[in-house]
Amino acid sequence: MHTVNIHEAKTHLSRLVEQAARGESFIIAKAGKPLVKVVALEAPTHAQARRLGFLTGEIAVPDDFDRMGSEDIEQLFGNNA
Repeated sequence: MHTVNIHEAKTHLSRLVEQAARGESFIIAKAGKPLVKVVALEAPTHAQARRLGFLTGEIAVPDDFDRMGSEDIEQLFGNNA
């Protein structure tokens, strides 16, 4: 990994960004002191991306889902005075 100063980075930004996108990360320094590291972003592939509704048709949620177990819950936590 190579180091470039701020002036060089500004002058050759397009080239440096292209190199970083290809996996050639670099460091930007000011007065010889490293400040930042520039690396390529790793975007998820199409297969890795999470999709909403990917189980459509695979599972069924009962109509009374929000009431399931309500009798048991009422016995456990209901007013037993």
